Amino acid sequence: MSLVRCDNLSIHFGDRGILSEADFSIEPNERVCLIGRNGAGKSTLLKIVTGELLPDSGAVHYQDNLRVSVLDQALPQAEELTVREVVGQGLAAQTDLLAAYSQLSSSAESADDLEALEQMQSRIDTMGGWRPELQIEAIMTQLALPAEALLSDLSGGWRRRVALAKALVSKPDLLLLDEPTNHLDIATIEWLEHEVRGYKGSVIFITHDRAFLQKLATRIVEIDRGRIISWPGNYANYLRLKEQALADEDTRNALFDKRLAQEETWIRQGIKARRTRNEGRVRALKALREERSKRLAKQGKAQIQIASSEESGRKVIEARAITHAYSDKPLLQNFKLKIMRGDRIGIIGNNGVGKTTLLRILLGQLTPDSGSVKIGTNLTIGYFDQVREGLEWDKSVAFNVANGKDHITINGGDRHVIGYLKGFLFTPERARTAIKHLSGGEVNRVLLAKLFTQTNNLMVLDEPTNDLDIEMLEVLEEKLVEYAGTLIVVSHDRDFVDNVVTSTLVFEENNQLIEYQGGFADWASRGRRLAVLEQRPGETVTHQPQDHLQDTTPSQQETPSPVEPKAHVQTSANRSSKKLSYKLQRELDALPDTIAGLEDKVAELTGETSAADFYSQDFAVTEPVLSALAATQQALDTATERWIELEEMQQG
Repeated sequence: MSLVRCDNLSIHFGDRGILSEADFSIEPNERVCLIGRNGAGKSTLLKIVTGELLPDSGAVHYQDNLRVSVLDQALPQAEELTVREVVGQGLAAQTDLLAAYSQLSSSAESADDLEALEQMQSRIDTMGGWRPELQIEAIMTQLALPAEALLSDLSGGWRRRVALAKALVSKPDLLLLDEPTNHLDIATIEWLEHEVRGYKGSVIFITHDRAFLQKLATRIVEIDRGRIISWPGNYANYLRLKEQALADEDTRNALFDKRLAQEETWIRQGIKARRTRNEGRVRALKALREERSKRLAKQGKAQIQIASSEESGRKVIEARAITHAYSDKPLLQNFKLKIMRGDRIGIIGNNGVGKTTLLRILLGQLTPDSGSVKIGTNLTIGYFDQVREGLEWDKSVAFNVANGKDHITINGGDRHVIGYLKGFLFTPERARTAIKHLSGGEVNRVLLAKLFTQTNNLMVLDEPTNDLDIEMLEVLEEKLVEYAGTLIVVSHDRDFVDNVVTSTLVFEENNQLIEYQGGFADWASRGRRLAVLEQRPGETVTHQPQDHLQDTTPSQQETPSPVEPKAHVQTSANRSSKKLSYKLQRELDALPDTIAGLEDKVAELTGETSAADFYSQDFAVTEPVLSALAATQQALDTATERWIELEEMQQG
């Protein structure tokens, strides 16, 4: 039996549809990862499962006595509470029930009271027992938590552990995780992987961390254009099946569109020839048009441009014998580094080891205790700041990216800022929305869009992947690989580092900062260990989840044949004609020529847009042509519909 089953869920926010008649379920002992674009509805679905949010329509069914816990995306606030007190909050329902049982047992008199006590007893047994303090001690021991430490004194990594203990202490049947790896360092991410993998219940999680996803998911559930689609197996299997499904969808749509085009041609030729129409085919055409209008168009892929710049000097940065300490803690010792033009360098290390300090020294913003840094010639620097400084939160996306202008200049061409932002998956409406109303992933896309308009030949990215959806990550990776300048990336996203950099600087144990060729996986294969400022709660052991491969390629659907008129339906040939007014008859007589002219214009404009170099031209050149094509096509459709309407009036 399913732990949770959602039937025919639909929910809208304003005029924006999030889910449309969607079904979803979670079974015992599953680890299901929810994926989809930013704003697709992943967090919304989690809130529906917890009951925090009610759908507009549909139903949610729960297994009897189901226990659900949530590990929120945000870290717990640094409150003046002990770890024991915070963890105990996860048993609030149980402790409240125990208090109610104690109060009722001291005053019970009637048979109803005794029955209520019996029901309470059964619920307490189900929830974990009569000694919640033992449950608290057990989970704190398991996660090696300092029971009497104040939450306000703990680092982000330790607070994440406390939050997990709070979620697990009630021994939930279902654990929900919303972007659990955000802002965590590699050591804590690996620890979390180990804990979630060993969890005995079911898990639903949202993550952009592909390595985390690949290691943990037993099933992928995708939210796509309001639909919920289930894909068996891990992330690698999803990618294979998804590619095939998209190819099948394209094939089906192409066959359908070919059929629709043939019917459109038939009816227009009929108009020109002044022939009596086959009413059955007219109705079939209308049905095809209606079906086509309901098609859920595939969402466009991000189209990112990075402004080019003049080359820097061959030598970009040279660090000579750098030594630096912070609060008497050594961070760098006799460190040497030479960065050449075109290098793509990753910086890997756990929180607090000195990654930001290293960046500041290399960029000349901080003077080391000893040693020197030489900055190369003709260097222009672009910086992505995870702190998100430099944004005007009350102003729109477009205002922030274009500095209040309507156009931006990139690679020598002018583009309207709205068109440019479409490449970063912002609709015109969203582009005009204030930054403060955006999601975390959207804010990161704004920062990237703003950065990529600036000409630079050294790009420094400090944790650029937080909150970005997987599709955007992959497009970003492609563009960074193509980037002609020099790149320095600080990231805890292991796959991102592997896909982008050519060498890595790694903060290892014993205060060593060593450069290696390759990415994270190349370094990890050497069996080395990262420097960890805090003791981890036990050794991290991870195992690859088993693949559950299954051929689920959707079957190709056949396009239905035209609907022929039934015997009892009269065609226009045996109907009595109805005389139109003079004005309407003149309009009808003129429409075939009008339609023919519009068809010629559509063909001409389509030929222009089909040219190989059309979309490489400036926005000022392409936009008028595309607008004219859309307007002419609309006029053609309107004229054709009017001809059909007048013909029907004439035939009675």
